[in-house]
Amino acid sequence: MAYSDQKMSGGKIGAMVIVALIHVALGYAFVTGLATNFVKKAAEKLNTFDVEEPPPPPPDEPPPPPPDVPMTPPPVVSPPPIVQSPTPPVQIATVPTPPPVFVPTPVVAPPAPPAPAPPAPSVVSKAAGAKGDEASWITTDDYPPSSIRAEEEGTTAITWTINTQGRAENCRVTQSSGSSALDQAACRALTRRARYTPALDQAGNPMATTKSRRVTWRLPQN
Repeated sequence: MAYSDQKMSGGKIGAMVIVALIHVALGYAFVTGLATNFVKKAAEKLNTFDVEEPPPPPPDEPPPPPPDVPMTPPPVVSPPPIVQSPTPPVQIATVPTPPPVFVPTPVVAPPAPPAPAPPAPSVVSKAAGAKGDEASWITTDDYPPSSIRAEEEGTTAITWTINTQGRAENCRVTQSSGSSALDQAACRALTRRARYTPALDQAGNPMATTKSRRVTWRLPQN
């Protein structure tokens, strides 16, 4: 029973396949035939004809000449002003030239005039005169105590000036005794005690003169 069912099922399937193929063939033939008939009918209805080109248009007639009208001269138009763009000035770079260095010419000073000659020394018409004993102006009483203790002795040469009033001044030692104390004592005693009548020049006027002497220092004897 099973075998017979299987055999019948296989036959049905084959019949169905054959029927399907027949339907496909018929459908194709039907569609193809209809399309061919439609094309033939459409071709029969088409009417062929020649298309004629239209004739060209007539040429345009030239326009009539314009009437004689006096021509008006065109207005005089002044040309536009020329605009000149300002040109920047040309700048010339100048290098400052230093001024010339002034070198002064040394001026040689004129030689100094010679010094005037000193006036001629006045000529002593009358010599100065001592007022009193010159020997008494310096004595052993003027011996410095320090020189006595040091037992200093010697001779001092001195020079002094007798001014116009007859006084002794500017006493100076020209030769030392070897003891500054004895030298100073000689000038000190002379300046304190000396008095003179001043010397006179040729006109009779008092004039200063100088005088010198030597003072011998001996220790006083007791």
